[in-house]
Amino acid sequence: MPGRPAARTGRNRGFALLIVLWTLVLIAFIVGNLTARGRTEIRIASNLVSNAAAQAAADGAVYQAIYNLSDPQPDRRWPLDGSAHKLRIGAAETVVRVSDEAGRVNPNTATPALLDALLRAVGTDDGTAQQVAQEIALWVGSAPGGPQPTEEMARYQAVGRSYGPPGEPLQTLGELRRVLGMTPEIFAAIRPHLTLYGPPLPNPQSADPTVAAALALVQESNPNAPNPAFLTAAPPIVTARIAAAARGLGNARAQRTVIARIGAMLPGGYVILARDAGAAE
Repeated sequence: MPGRPAARTGRNRGFALLIVLWTLVLIAFIVGNLTARGRTEIRIASNLVSNAAAQAAADGAVYQAIYNLSDPQPDRRWPLDGSAHKLRIGAAETVVRVSDEAGRVNPNTATPALLDALLRAVGTDDGTAQQVAQEIALWVGSAPGGPQPTEEMARYQAVGRSYGPPGEPLQTLGELRRVLGMTPEIFAAIRPHLTLYGPPLPNPQSADPTVAAALALVQESNPNAPNPAFLTAAPPIVTARIAAAARGLGNARAQRTVIARIGAMLPGGYVILARDAGAAE
């Protein structure tokens, strides 16, 4: 009988030790979990900072291009030929390219003949090219003597469309997908050669080979058409597509595509026409 209290005391001490050990395990688990979460949050915060820095670098590259294109000495400006210019902005490496938006075809102001020539230049057969070009002109309201709006609506409804040509300039290039006769393949072929910010007649000096071929087809089919070869002097205002890609710390990446009109006679020297132009158009 006298030994029982000692045995009970030993059991109590063992139980208390077990509780302490489990408590230590629990504390270690909580500390480890908090540490892991803290590391994850630090990593996320670091990635956010790196991404923000890359985005700022891409924006900075765009404005560096605008500044360069505003140089009063034309021979010091970057050529509008799409060539790569490497810049170091902070910790980010950036590549910026500038191209002349006037070298593209503007479907809002181009003649049906030029639209037809562009469609043929990308491989569309003659009959389809002529039809789609006319439909684009009717859509944007540039076709002379076109059908009445009610007649146009009836034509579209006859093929299951619930809309008709608005007879107004395109707000986005994506609207062309709704034009009668336009297929995904045709749109994908002509999309890289289009803009909503160019003149009625593209500048042949900055046109890509496809647009240059279209201009040649127009001149060949109609020698009396305005000859784009007269565009020899640099205009006082240029419309540039500026594409900047930045690579920052880690895997941080950022891209910006801006269309800007640049010239000394403009308020502030430039006007941003579109941001993230690839998506906007």
